[in-house]
Amino acid sequence: MYADLSCSSGRPTERPVLIGIYGGTFDPLHYGHLRVAEELIDTICFDQFFFVPAGEPRLRDSPGASKHHRVQMVSLSIQNNIRFSMDDRETKRSGVSTTVSTLQEYHQEYDGKAVLCFVIGADAFVKIHCWHQWRKLFQLCHLIIVERPGCIRVSDSSQLPQKILSECASRWTTDSRDLVRHFNGMIYTANTTLLDISATQIRSLVKAGKSIRYLLPDITLDYIKTHNLYSGKNEFR
Repeated sequence: MYADLSCSSGRPTERPVLIGIYGGTFDPLHYGHLRVAEELIDTICFDQFFFVPAGEPRLRDSPGASKHHRVQMVSLSIQNNIRFSMDDRETKRSGVSTTVSTLQEYHQEYDGKAVLCFVIGADAFVKIHCWHQWRKLFQLCHLIIVERPGCIRVSDSSQLPQKILSECASRWTTDSRDLVRHFNGMIYTANTTLLDISATQIRSLVKAGKSIRYLLPDITLDYIKTHNLYSGKNEFR
């Protein structure tokens, strides 16, 4: 039995290394992403927490900003938070990004001794059966689901495809301590503040010439302006 994972109550004396991995296009990263990450670390007390910008997404259109710009925006946005790290491995790969490959690399780097927790939005989770080798994810990590305003709630089973329901029926947990009681395969729905901000909204506002202030860090806003991102005059490199 492990002790309470809450950072405020102190770390258990014996438990595996916990690695949080937040993947996404981050096109751009905004306060919705950042607040979720901050609250997850407070709740689960990760030893390390990585933002991993996707390279070439497999199941969606190409991002509005290049790999280079998205990596730079993530780096700038998190630079003053010592609890956050940026991992650009997927943007350095050629071809389409796959989460399975990323998780396998993490296991190799930690000699198979770390517990990996992959953070995924509810809107992405309902399509997870379309991901490359999606069932293998449960052999490599736990999933932490973050819900978003206006999106379906994963607790509503009527909204989930049968393939997901069948595979995940015994994996759900509401107890964050299960993330260290088990090495992989659990699905934890995070109770985080739901900020009604989306990258799609930000891109649309920029294109329309409207303000995006207070939706993302000022340093990211300035970067978007400097490089004319999302305005139709993107500077790719």
